[in-house]
Amino acid sequence: MSATVATRDRAIVHRTRGSAHGPITRLMSPGDLGQILKPFVFLDLVNFKPGANKQGFGMHPHSGIATLTFMSEGDVRYEDTTGQAGVLLAGGVEWMLAGGGVWHTGAPIGDTPGRGFQLWIALPAAAECSPAFSQYLAPDKVPQEGPARVLLGRYGTAQSVIAEPAAMTYLSVRLHDGERWRYTPPAGHTVVWVAVATGQLTAGEPVGVGELVAFEPSDQTIDFVASGESSFVLGSAAPHPHDLVMGSYSVHTSREALIQGEAEIRRIGMRLRRERSPA
Repeated sequence: MSATVATRDRAIVHRTRGSAHGPITRLMSPGDLGQILKPFVFLDLVNFKPGANKQGFGMHPHSGIATLTFMSEGDVRYEDTTGQAGVLLAGGVEWMLAGGGVWHTGAPIGDTPGRGFQLWIALPAAAECSPAFSQYLAPDKVPQEGPARVLLGRYGTAQSVIAEPAAMTYLSVRLHDGERWRYTPPAGHTVVWVAVATGQLTAGEPVGVGELVAFEPSDQTIDFVASGESSFVLGSAAPHPHDLVMGSYSVHTSREALIQGEAEIRRIGMRLRRERSPA
């Protein structure tokens, strides 16, 4: 007689609801969970109410990281110092590889609710001082497999056109009430987390709306069940092998790279002030 071996659920080892600042909830930063979940080092959950004053993020700098902004609801106006500007429709993706230094801004437009996430990713040493590069994908350019939209990396047969800087996957998932979904990380993706925008999930234990949870490091599959109409983002990656060396808007792998990146964003900032000052 063969024995049946019971498998346990992959354990949740960290959970947080972050700290709210008006319509923005900071779920992760480089000084807390970002140290554990790197290369994912920062995550904001954005919830703009209809008709609210939508100031957006203002023009601000970055170096040493990439940012990915995804609004599932609400259109966003954008501008960056690589020369791009325009409107990104709900469901599209903004990818900003800051590299050696960039400034950008964004703000919701219109009277519909704005809901989404902004993610920061720590770059490998070879890319952290590279020229800045931005990419804006319309909603129909974001591939989908089953309930998952592929914002970065690959899931099943769907692959993002964005060249991810290291081995990672970032998905936006919608599940109906009672729907089940299984995520099997690619080999080496021992870092896995989810953040819930709407509804509630069960992944061994409940995960509520507005909550971010991190799973124990392993390659184990994770099973999700939705309670109510639910939406969430999921990140998985190979661990970032470097310490995080941080400035106000920058994350690098060394003090030398940080100094270089901060010098470049100061230079760009001075140029912006000259260009925008009255003659």
